Amino acid sequence: MGTKQQMLKAIEELPEDAGVEDALDRLYLLYKVEKGLGQADRGELISQEEVRQRMAKWVK
Repeated sequence: MGTKQQMLKAIEELPEDAGVEDALDRLYLLYKVEKGLGQADRGELISQEEVRQRMAKWVK
């Protein structure tokens, strides 16, 4: 499925009372997932330990 079709499907699946912000949130989520999958495909990964260290900074 192409990008345009994915975007249209995501918008069509929103509830009838969804607003523009809801649509933008959904499209941004799709963008971030697609970006992350591309990074993983290119081997741009971090270790679980690195994730823990980064998250520990957020919790402070």
